[in-house]
Amino acid sequence: MKIAVTATGSSMDSPVEARFGRAPYYIIVDTDTMTNEAIENPNVSAGGGAGIQSAQFIAERDVKFVLTGNCGPNAFNVFGAAGVQIIVGVTGTVRQAVEQFKSGAFAATNQPNVESHFGMGGGMGRGMGQGMGGGRGMGMGRGMGQGMGGGRGMGMGRGMGQGMGGGRGMAPASGFGYQAQQGNFSKEEELAALKEQARVLQEQLKNIQEQIDKSDKQK
Repeated sequence: MKIAVTATGSSMDSPVEARFGRAPYYIIVDTDTMTNEAIENPNVSAGGGAGIQSAQFIAERDVKFVLTGNCGPNAFNVFGAAGVQIIVGVTGTVRQAVEQFKSGAFAATNQPNVESHFGMGGGMGRGMGQGMGGGRGMGMGRGMGQGMGGGRGMGMGRGMGQGMGGGRGMAPASGFGYQAQQGNFSKEEELAALKEQARVLQEQLKNIQEQIDKSDKQK
């Protein structure tokens, strides 16, 4: 049987990637022989529709199951139409995930476990807006707000617009794109999701800084 596992890298010992649509790699594994193939995801930087495109990309490879951390409704519907079953909440390395699958530790989900756009703008919005703000002097403008989550992304005030402003203290995130507060995740899965979200934010901050540096050089 062929299964696909979302991964941060190209080897069986890479960590499982929490995002399906924007996973850097998919590891296709034959569970009978343990032969595997790493496929780089062409939709990582897609402006929109990454879940649908990635689901079609994987469904074409005749896999029966997909193992991942989170799966949104768009990808879930594509897989449902293709007869591919989804297992969410998967953590650890790809190798560990496959071994757990073979031992029967997992059960397929009957519904998506995150909202659309998890891992990009819409999935990261209001939660961090409530969590890291406090001032009125360092907003980054509406354009950046849409990139980080609908204009209320990372809560650094309102000085230059509304894009990254609106933060108020350290309240819990309410729109991070996963549903731990509703009891869908264990503590371990909650922690894994938070770590993944921190990683995504770090990547986005790195990209922002690179754009700032590039703009400075062009002055």
